[in-house]
Amino acid sequence: LYVAIGPDGERIEYRDRKRWAWSLSVVYPLVPLLGIGAHAATGQPAWLALPLAIGYGLMPLLDALIGEDRSNPPEEVVPQLEADRYYRWLTWATVPIYFAMFLVSAWWAGTQALPWWGVALVAYVAGINSGMGLTTAHELGHKRTAVEQILARFLLAVPAYGHFTVEHGRGHHRHVATPEDHASARLGESIYRFALRELPGGIRRGWQLERERLAREGRGAFSPHNTMLQSYALTALLQLGLIAAFGAVMLPFLFIHNMVAWWQLTSANYVEHYGLLRERLPGGAYEAPQPHHSWNTNHLVTNLALFHLQRHSDHHANPSRRYQSLRHFPELPTLPSGYFGMFTLAYFPRLWFKRLLALPHVRGDLGR
Repeated sequence: LYVAIGPDGERIEYRDRKRWAWSLSVVYPLVPLLGIGAHAATGQPAWLALPLAIGYGLMPLLDALIGEDRSNPPEEVVPQLEADRYYRWLTWATVPIYFAMFLVSAWWAGTQALPWWGVALVAYVAGINSGMGLTTAHELGHKRTAVEQILARFLLAVPAYGHFTVEHGRGHHRHVATPEDHASARLGESIYRFALRELPGGIRRGWQLERERLAREGRGAFSPHNTMLQSYALTALLQLGLIAAFGAVMLPFLFIHNMVAWWQLTSANYVEHYGLLRERLPGGAYEAPQPHHSWNTNHLVTNLALFHLQRHSDHHANPSRRYQSLRHFPELPTLPSGYFGMFTLAYFPRLWFKRLLALPHVRGDLGR
């Protein structure tokens, strides 16, 4: 129970009804074990696809059945809510879980004499899971504590995405919803065309930003202080170690795993800002990012699994705000489902364009 005094001297009490439900963010990363366990019990490699049925089928269904949660914590208790270390520990706890699931998946692919499609299934599921790990890395990377910054780099190392925290915090958040941002999808742009800009653009901009930061400190780009290289070094140690341990089967496993994890983040970037633009001010600069420059969704189940990433509107307006205190605002561009369902829709561009343009309350926010 959080207690505060309001501006008029009234006593304000708040209890987070989702406090224990947030543990879903820690439990969901264990889903790959269901497919591996079913395969172990039956001997049928097709069961390795079970986590895909959960992610692409069950989660959107639960979003539809359970619906949205639009509740907000009172602003007077937010400092207490953000200081509650329980919420922090949940994000920290997922880091070893994501590492363990990646290693277990690699071990299963490397020791079970699977058919080629079985290896591909294990790698695909592991890649989706590591892509979800990037969600936790996103939450951690926005925080200023040394522990959370280090944990973010560890998570980014799993799918070889070490540039993300640099590029996202100092690049994407600055240029979001403008033509200059490769991580903001343009109106009428399919996710496949978007990926051709977003994936290489993120690496280039991340490297440029980190090189400039190090230059201001009098260090070279290849300094051990380069946070991107720190994460990539861990990636090399981790993935080369798996190749040494399990042999050539790890080459297709790691390739599929890494590509799918990257694709997961590309999918998130695509749906988060599709078609939205900030206005240019008379002096040439862009208006400050506002909540309506991001698509929002309050679907409860997937928000619990993703540390409130889907309340993306408040996140971009207040990037340092912790996940448990992110707010819903009325009259925002709102997605009709959580990310698990919207990703699948985005993979079929004609359906995506048709569905998004069928939302009349956001037509005025879409730009060209």
